[in-house]
Amino acid sequence: MEPTDWPDAVDWVWNGPLAAPDAWGKPGLVMAFNLECAGCVSRGIPLLKRLGAEHGDALQIALLHTSYGHRDLPRDDVEPAVLRFAASFARLPFPVALDVDGSRARRWGAEGTPHWWVFDRDGTLARSFYGSQDNARTRLEYLLQELVTPAA
Repeated sequence: MEPTDWPDAVDWVWNGPLAAPDAWGKPGLVMAFNLECAGCVSRGIPLLKRLGAEHGDALQIALLHTSYGHRDLPRDDVEPAVLRFAASFARLPFPVALDVDGSRARRWGAEGTPHWWVFDRDGTLARSFYGSQDNARTRLEYLLQELVTPAA
């Protein structure tokens, strides 16, 4: 993923906009999700919230709602649903951007949803993972622990 392909200010619909990973100065995690993805809503979002609580300000977290692998719906339909979800259902403390046509997730190499991109302190993509099952969660947690824990 190239930071030049980062969502524009207009794409951020919740708690944004957010600068590109090379401006964070700390490790970061971006999750692509879709409201119609059961794994995203039932496992991915709760995991993301737990990781945010565990790592606090040491980890930048953001979400990308994408249609990649799902129905293409107009922004006028997607945005209000994402806002309701972020505010009332999930109570998301993280920024959320829209990828209405799925093109950004496709360019970023998503395999589906949820897909996770992990960045190091310099904003370089360290790894990406697909899925919300135990294997993906375990690999994600170990990598984040390495990146967030200061070197001795």
